[in-house]
Amino acid sequence: MTIEMLTVLAVILAAVILFATEKLSVDLTAIIIMGVLLLSGIITPGEGVSGFSNSATVTVTAMFVLSAALRQTGAVNYLGTVTSRLFGLSYYAGLAATMAIVALLSAFTNNTPVVAVFIPILMSVSKDNRLSPSRLLIPISFASMFGGVCTLIGTSTNILVSSIAVNHGQPSFGMFEFTAMGSIFLLAGIAYMLLIGVRLLPRRHYEGGPADRYDMAEYMTEIVVLPEARSVGTRLTESPLVRELDIDVLDVIRNGKRVFMPFSFITLREGDVLRVRCDVKQLQSMKDRMGIALKADRRGLLPGDDGDDLLLVEAIVAHNSSLAGKTIRSAQFRSNYRANALAMRHRGQLFRKNFTDTPLKPGDALLIEVGKEHYDWLKSHDDFVIVSEIERPAYRKDRIIPALLIVLGVIVVPALGLAPIMVTAIIGCVLMVLARCITMEEAYQAIEWKVIFLLGGILSLGIALEKTGTALYLAKALIGILGDLGPVAILAALYLLTSLLTEAMSNNATAVLLAPIAIVLADSLGVSPRPFLVAVTFAASSSFMTPVGYQTNTMVYGIGEYRFSDFLKVGAPLNLLFWVLATILIPIFFPF
Repeated sequence: MTIEMLTVLAVILAAVILFATEKLSVDLTAIIIMGVLLLSGIITPGEGVSGFSNSATVTVTAMFVLSAALRQTGAVNYLGTVTSRLFGLSYYAGLAATMAIVALLSAFTNNTPVVAVFIPILMSVSKDNRLSPSRLLIPISFASMFGGVCTLIGTSTNILVSSIAVNHGQPSFGMFEFTAMGSIFLLAGIAYMLLIGVRLLPRRHYEGGPADRYDMAEYMTEIVVLPEARSVGTRLTESPLVRELDIDVLDVIRNGKRVFMPFSFITLREGDVLRVRCDVKQLQSMKDRMGIALKADRRGLLPGDDGDDLLLVEAIVAHNSSLAGKTIRSAQFRSNYRANALAMRHRGQLFRKNFTDTPLKPGDALLIEVGKEHYDWLKSHDDFVIVSEIERPAYRKDRIIPALLIVLGVIVVPALGLAPIMVTAIIGCVLMVLARCITMEEAYQAIEWKVIFLLGGILSLGIALEKTGTALYLAKALIGILGDLGPVAILAALYLLTSLLTEAMSNNATAVLLAPIAIVLADSLGVSPRPFLVAVTFAASSSFMTPVGYQTNTMVYGIGEYRFSDFLKVGAPLNLLFWVLATILIPIFFPF
């Protein structure tokens, strides 16, 4: 083993640890990997940045825009609204129809925005039918993965593996080359969820509206500043009230009106009413010493209870949110978003106090208090997915037909072999803008730049694996262990390895790591690399056991009130089922 090979193996080990622990964001980790490989001289500068011009990266970028354009017309929302009506007839009928529609949409558009559209729809279903969200959200996340393996453009992983195959002299995958086998996985996945999975889903009791779901009644109150209070005449942020009591001030109400200025500029006066988040029982024991009184009537303290100008909404920290890694305090949440964060569900835990210094992660659910006049401002931010819509967003319904025709063209032309998918995807984006299905500003906002930088940076690792001979070394090691058992056993081992890795790290990073090894493995065995590449593709797109292995799982984690163990309980048997199916079906559909 050479020094270069040892260096690449060390980089792989570091990458797996960083991806799994999320100490750094996945895009930053990918760029660091590229930087280390460039500094070591293992890859050239041209090879290092080639990932950004790779056809997979360009195609994935275009697919983000196409998916957003389709969403802007309201086509996805319409299908979701239609299927949601079936829940009134039967939970199983509604769930089956919703999973089928989510899977169908995810086969042709990016599955993250599909799930983002369906979450508020299903939260409404939850409220109307008194169903816990925990009974609805894992199934649609899994369904989006079922559909993703049915076509070439179903997930970015499919496009990525196809590009890696082409770079190694193999033919690209066809638009519908995965469809026959993918459809079997889709049907098996839906059948599993309806017959077994729903029985394993947590049965959290229905809790009604946002305030009930976050149990806020005992954590919010209003206090009146009395004449004898030591805080009178002091700045709010420096007052004894704030310094000596464990409270978070949400609003200052003076003469019946909210004071709209930074808290550091507000000087407290006699009679000021403070809306605060705190331990109400603890506050009651200290109110006389602090010169304050608690309002006796608890009604009307939560936004919307008394018809005031405040709204209570739930929002998920988006996958590409600028808030990721920041805290409520460091992000200056109140100033930048003109709203208050009242509570947070973070990695399976509910926080109603002392969470403003907790680093936010994609998928965290926030309970937000916002004035009606600032709601549109909050909703316009791409940092959130609002899951409790106050009103239906405006769609360009007159653009639905043009958008559907453009997407159809993007799919059919490469399927007929008339042009590569990258070309049709780019042209499709141009046509979407010209047809006014999406604006240029919306197109820029639709691109998940973290995914693009992840792809651009991590592809350099695949180049290093092949260039240094590390892929060949690892392939021979695997053959040495399982070679006597034949190619089917090696394929099963490769699928299982990919499946386990993608539960802990990015599915795209897993594909980049194992696809070159799969190709070298096939060459060493003297068989076609096609079945091994398919095993990597399907396994990397089937992450069911953890809430962090796939971004749609992360999206439903907080808002569904799930625990880590819920994904393991429901997902582990499904992973096992897909592993058995892959071992049997891949050699049939993709012979060695």
